[in-house]
Amino acid sequence: MKKREIGNTGIYVSELGLGCMSFPDNLEEVRSIVDAALHAGINFFDTADLYAGGKNESLVGKALKERRNEIILATKVGNRMIPGEDGWVWDSSKVHITEAVKDSLRRLGTDYIDLYQLHGGTMEDDVTETIEAFEALKKEGVIRQYGISSIRPNVIERFLTNGSAVSVMMQYSLLDRRPEEWFPMIREAGASVITRGTLAKGLLTDEALTRVSKMDGFVAYDSEDLKRTVGKLHETASDLHASALAFNLIEDVVASVLIGASSKDQLLDTILAYEKKAEQSDIASIAQLTKVHQYEQHRL
Repeated sequence: MKKREIGNTGIYVSELGLGCMSFPDNLEEVRSIVDAALHAGINFFDTADLYAGGKNESLVGKALKERRNEIILATKVGNRMIPGEDGWVWDSSKVHITEAVKDSLRRLGTDYIDLYQLHGGTMEDDVTETIEAFEALKKEGVIRQYGISSIRPNVIERFLTNGSAVSVMMQYSLLDRRPEEWFPMIREAGASVITRGTLAKGLLTDEALTRVSKMDGFVAYDSEDLKRTVGKLHETASDLHASALAFNLIEDVVASVLIGASSKDQLLDTILAYEKKAEQSDIASIAQLTKVHQYEQHRL
């Protein structure tokens, strides 16, 4: 599997990254997924302290314990869980970040995090304080680099401008092309994009027609428009799954495309699609069938 550099960091991640949020709540099943990913050459694993109230980090840490030096490990911070309650509050303060990282390190069973990401962000945040927290952790060697996971252009721009973030995680796919408008800004900042929602909830896989029949629209597509568009994509692409992955990787600013997997078989389907190497003509044809929307809110 090919690798790409995140920003100018010297950190190289596999073109397919494994988003761990949808992992099952069973260590042996998680290990089977992780082992399959490692065997295929995936070295980039992304989780968050919020997922399953921290249990996801623990499962990831245990599954990767013996392979820590082979992988690039990413997690996120900013959603502070409330002890004894179901829920969380947004907290991007330096106090919270410097405490939360300790909990993440403990759950992950490691003494450093390769990429620590702000899990959201608002314009009301004290961005200077937030960045100071990340810079301090970087200086201490607790984290190697930091980034942000957000779809808000105004928050992303401020974070990139005022700090040394190296990555921006954004929902991006053939059916959600809103981030394209902001790729030049991210590239100019010397940062990379990590895509999530790469397969648009299964709408860009072999299950496309089944999935779309159960959905009431997606992003800016209403129900009927979505069915028409997905139908055309399915008819046009020789392998929609493979083309969807290749579409995201056309952009040089994209370092890795995250894929979620709740089972080993699900992961293997995507790995096989990646290895098919979709034709450029196929990618161009299906790209013409989708709309390039823009973010209506959080404009710069």
